[in-house]
Amino acid sequence: MIVRRRVRLIVLVAAVIAAAIAIDVSYQFAGIGTAYAAHMLCSGVFVSGRNPQSVLVSDLSADDLKPLRVVDTDIDMRARRVTARVLGLAARTALFRDGLGCVVADPREPIRSGIGSDERGASADRWDEVPVSVDRAQIDRALDWAFAEPDPSRLRRTRAVVVVHDGRLVAERYAEGFTKDTPLIGWSMAKSVVNALAGILVKRGVLSLDAPVPVDAWREGDPRRAITLSQLLRMSSGLHFDEDSINPRGDVLHMLLRAPDAAAYASSRPLDATPGTRWSYSSGTTNVITGAMRRVLGDGEYATFPRRALFNRIGMHSAVLETDARGNFIGSSFMYATARDWARVGLLYLDDGRWQSERVLPDGWVTYSRTPAPADPERRYGAHFWLQIPEQYQHPGEPLPDDAFHAIGHEGQFVSIVPSRGVVVVRLGLTRHAGVWDQREFLRRVLAALGAAGGTPGLAN
Repeated sequence: MIVRRRVRLIVLVAAVIAAAIAIDVSYQFAGIGTAYAAHMLCSGVFVSGRNPQSVLVSDLSADDLKPLRVVDTDIDMRARRVTARVLGLAARTALFRDGLGCVVADPREPIRSGIGSDERGASADRWDEVPVSVDRAQIDRALDWAFAEPDPSRLRRTRAVVVVHDGRLVAERYAEGFTKDTPLIGWSMAKSVVNALAGILVKRGVLSLDAPVPVDAWREGDPRRAITLSQLLRMSSGLHFDEDSINPRGDVLHMLLRAPDAAAYASSRPLDATPGTRWSYSSGTTNVITGAMRRVLGDGEYATFPRRALFNRIGMHSAVLETDARGNFIGSSFMYATARDWARVGLLYLDDGRWQSERVLPDGWVTYSRTPAPADPERRYGAHFWLQIPEQYQHPGEPLPDDAFHAIGHEGQFVSIVPSRGVVVVRLGLTRHAGVWDQREFLRRVLAALGAAGGTPGLAN
C-alpha cells in the first residue's frame, strides 16, 4: 500500500511538473509571439509604409508563422503604436520613433525617446542608363525565375530584386505591393552594416581590431575582457549564445524580443570557449559591438552615428536601424532599407570601401572582411560577411566566382558582391522554408545574362 501511494505521489508530482513546464513554455511562446507580432506589424506599417492587412496576412501568417493568427493586434495610427495580445493576455506594445523605427516597449520602464535623428540627406537615387551590352531578354528570364513559385506549398515570396553592373542599375523588379521606395527588413544583413560602422571607427582610431572591446560589465579579472573586436566580427568570441530562433527560451529570441537592453544581455553570456579558438554564428556578438560603440562614442554621437557616418555619405537615405528600449542599435537584426539602398552597401564593398572616390572604410578593410575567419574550419565566413552561401540557400551546381561574398539575412535576404564581375545583386523576400530559395542559381543566371566580360567597378551617383 505504501509503495502504491509513493508511486501515485511520484506520478502526481511528475504531472504537476509537466503541467508547470507546459504553462511556462506556453507563457514564453505567448510573450515572444505578441512581441514579434507587435514589432513586425509596427515596422511594416510605419517604417515600410505597407498596408496593415498585407503585413498581417503575409508576414504574420506565412507557413510556420500560422500560430500567430491567434494574436490580436490593435494599431493606433495617430500615436504610431501597435499592441498585440493573446486571449487578452501577454500584451506587448511596439512604438514608432522618427529615424529609429519601432521598438518593443519594456513594461518595467519607459522608452528612452528623443535620442535619435531623422536628418536625412537629399535623395541620391540617380542611376546610370542600362548599358547596351546587357542581354535584356536573358536577364528578364533570370528575374522571371526569381519571382516564380514552382512549389505552391513552399513559397519563395521574392519581394524585390536589384542588379547593379559596373555601377549601373541594369535590372530591378518588385512583387505586387512593393516598390523601389519600400524599405524592407534585411535581418542579419544588418551585421554587414555593423562591419562598416566598426570599420569607420577603426579608421578614426576610436576602436582597434586586435584590442579588447570596452564593455563595462566585464570587470578586472573577467576573462571576457580579452575578447577583441576582430574576434567578435569573425564570430569567434567564445561567448555562449543559443542562436535557435525556434526555442522561446533561447538567447536570440530573448535578446531581440524580451530584453530591454540587447547589448547588456549579449554581454552577459558566459564564455564556453577560449576567445579566438571556436567559430560559432551568434547574433549576440554583433550587439556586443554596437554596445561598445555606444561606450566609446557617448549617447549623443552614438544616436546619430549610423546616419551621419555611413547612410548619408553613401546616399542610403531610406535606411532605418532600429534600437532596443534603452536606445542601443540592434545591429544584429533590425534594419530596414529599400532594395536600391541595400545595393549601395554592396557597391561600397565592391569598390574597396570607397564611395565616389572618397574612402569611407579603412584601406584594406574589405580584404580583411573577406578573409576567412581563422577559427572557421570550413572557411565559410569572414568578418560579418559570408564567403560561402549556407546550404539552406543553395543547391549543388556550378560554383560561383571565387571572390564572391555576401551579406545574408533570415528569410532569404541577400546582398551578393562579385568584384571580378563588377556586380552587386540584391534579393529580398519572405522565404520561410529551407531549400526553397537558391541564391547560387539566381546569381548564376544573372551572371550569365551579363556575359563573361568583367568590368571596372563603378558607383551610381
